[in-house]
Amino acid sequence: MTVDPRNLRESATFPREVLAEIHRAADQGVYDIRGFGAKRRLPSFDDLVFLGASVSRYPLEGYRERCDTNVVLGDRFAEQPIELKIPITIAGMSFGALGANAKEAIGLACTAMGTSSTTGDGGMTEEERRSSKTLVYQVLPSRYGMNPDDLRRADAIEVVIGQGAKPGGGGMLLGQKITERVAGMRDLPVGIDQRSACRHPDWTGPDDLTIKIEELREITDWQKPIYVKIGATRTKFDVPLAVKAGADVIVLDGMQGGTAATQDVFIEHVGIPTLPAVRQAVQALQELDMHRKVQLIVSGGIRTGADVAKALALGADAVSIGSAAMVALGCNKPVHVEDYYAIGTEPGFCHHCHTGRCPVGVTTQDPALEARLKPEQAGRWLRNYLAVMTLELQTMARACGKSHVLNLEPEDMVALTVEAAAMAGVPLAGTDWIPGRI
Repeated sequence: MTVDPRNLRESATFPREVLAEIHRAADQGVYDIRGFGAKRRLPSFDDLVFLGASVSRYPLEGYRERCDTNVVLGDRFAEQPIELKIPITIAGMSFGALGANAKEAIGLACTAMGTSSTTGDGGMTEEERRSSKTLVYQVLPSRYGMNPDDLRRADAIEVVIGQGAKPGGGGMLLGQKITERVAGMRDLPVGIDQRSACRHPDWTGPDDLTIKIEELREITDWQKPIYVKIGATRTKFDVPLAVKAGADVIVLDGMQGGTAATQDVFIEHVGIPTLPAVRQAVQALQELDMHRKVQLIVSGGIRTGADVAKALALGADAVSIGSAAMVALGCNKPVHVEDYYAIGTEPGFCHHCHTGRCPVGVTTQDPALEARLKPEQAGRWLRNYLAVMTLELQTMARACGKSHVLNLEPEDMVALTVEAAAMAGVPLAGTDWIPGRI
């Protein structure tokens, strides 16, 4: 039988993946839940390029001239601010979303590189506290695992209001990942789905947030920096409110940020990309005369040293990585391929963090699967990755003639698309035109 090729033209509105999702929804009657981050194409740091130095500016010689990478976080009010050797931190990923071996590996890598790791929801594990020289403790709406003793054991506190993959939504941890240990830390029944609240029970607005921050400062005797993490949505309003509430550091998570589990429709259709969010946050801080006084950590889709350099050039003080750190630990690595097939995917396409059946042992509580991830080995992989990112960052900075990576500035970059030029507030390449500015 001959089929007319015109009859095989795929619909742009209803391509095969949309048809498949409609069929799945019709069959099952529940929304799709998955892990990882947005898969749609979004404006990103790839749409910016640096203007390397030549005649008008001199580059720095890599083997003879220093390019420093250190950064201090939280010196606005805290008596013991965080001092990092590199401006690349690890984002909050909970024990529950990740296994204990993965959390330990992250701590080992961060300690080796002189940077910080973050607990995530569900409390602090002894593995990550022991392996992490600098550990940030997250306070979330769920309050799972939160206690004053661990607040004091941490080196900084991060109040999580929103997450880039699901701003306005609460966390999820499906029952198959809630083992006896996870349940004990979170005071939950074993094997039952956990869905966190989408907002903190202690406040309804920024005035209440001020009270909560003061409470945390009193618990920690004003020693620890207080971070406030927001998902990128109404950034130009949220940043000033967080600053006025007393935050030492703002953590801004863009739409490309990942998650252990949430609705697919949430991941793909809520929030704004990291690129415009950074510009809005920096402008808000500048308008308050608080830029560099309240530090800005940017996360959501950071993958390379070039991404880090571009975020710093736009005005960030540091970045945070989550999904990329998981990949460095082995996520989506082409090993144990038969186990990828068993959950209906392949290496490079896997987003099954929510199932607890991670073939490489990163996002699982299954003892057999988790044993595949050796903390020392995985820690070396992540350490190597962070070292490469740092070298790439320094290479970009030196090419622009900068002796410190925080000296990078918007004038060092141009955009390759009109959309990126407008979002980042830098000129379109080959012009002095910034769309939207008179």
